[in-house]
Amino acid sequence: MITLNAHSIQEQYRKSVFLKILFIVALLQCTVILAIIGCGAGPIQFEIPQIVKALANGLFGFSFAVPDNAVMVITSIRLPRIVLAILSGFGLSIAGMQMQVVLRNPLASPLTLGVSSGAALGAGLAILAGFSLIGGRYMLIANAFIFSLLPCVVIFVISRAGITGHGMLILAGVAMNFIFSSISTLLTYFSNSEELKSLSLWMMGNLGRATWNDIAVLFTVLIVTMPLLFLQNQKLNTLNTGDESASGLGLNVEKTRLTVLILTAVVSSSITCFTGIIGFVGLVAPHIVRMIIGNDARYLMPASGFFGAAFLLGADIVSVKIIEPAVLPVGIITSFVGGPLLLWLIIRKQGQRTW
Repeated sequence: MITLNAHSIQEQYRKSVFLKILFIVALLQCTVILAIIGCGAGPIQFEIPQIVKALANGLFGFSFAVPDNAVMVITSIRLPRIVLAILSGFGLSIAGMQMQVVLRNPLASPLTLGVSSGAALGAGLAILAGFSLIGGRYMLIANAFIFSLLPCVVIFVISRAGITGHGMLILAGVAMNFIFSSISTLLTYFSNSEELKSLSLWMMGNLGRATWNDIAVLFTVLIVTMPLLFLQNQKLNTLNTGDESASGLGLNVEKTRLTVLILTAVVSSSITCFTGIIGFVGLVAPHIVRMIIGNDARYLMPASGFFGAAFLLGADIVSVKIIEPAVLPVGIITSFVGGPLLLWLIIRKQGQRTW
């Protein structure tokens, strides 16, 4: 009887793992399909076969017959936007997922630690006051990145002072949000309408500024940080048992928490400085995926990443198509869709333990 029960448990576990992997593969396929659809979204319409042929010509040097402007429009204008959406959605979702685990807070996201408000302050100083630590065309990007990393410095300082509880770190993030927001508000009070419009557009989140140089920088950041975050997954599973239990199992809880928070802050700040503030992706995607496949970080991390990439891609397609030929900032779409979606899922899963 014991052998049969053990065999049944093993079969259930294998089936559970198979379904999780199948879910991840389905999300990857969905991302690819949305990317192809996104290549056709815009004032100039292309059929899917034309899109595939244009991508083959532009990326791999084939010579398929396509409209004269197809290769230039798709590979030089639309493809950078799509790749930026994939990288940004992937990175923000994973950052949000890992923040939620280490802070033991379902509302944790880059907003929680003040990363987004720090980036907004840096952008505000560049746009409204003309102040930047780095000059030239990267003035705004450099400012947003540097100021979004200030919360990391604060976290490091308070952790060195022995204040390391996850509740205290959340409160520190809330305090930094208030500080950064108050300074940004003061700047806007003394600025003119044109400067305010530029800052507002940046803060709404926009993928239209994507260039291959920006994508190369962001891709490099993700290539370096994602393996380091993946190595934390087993520790995150241990941390899910609670701080005391994790410590009893030999895990250095505070070191793990600080490592994950710094890495996720670097990821989210790198994305924010190129895209502006895109809300709800880092909050909604991990919640939805957790409700579907559970808390195992080994599967939750890649699933959250691909779900976030597909979610942001879909939102960007809507932002391009909804009021053609104008393009809405994608941050408006993610907030408009993400809020009701999260609320509906919470109501639907009432009474089920997902955290």
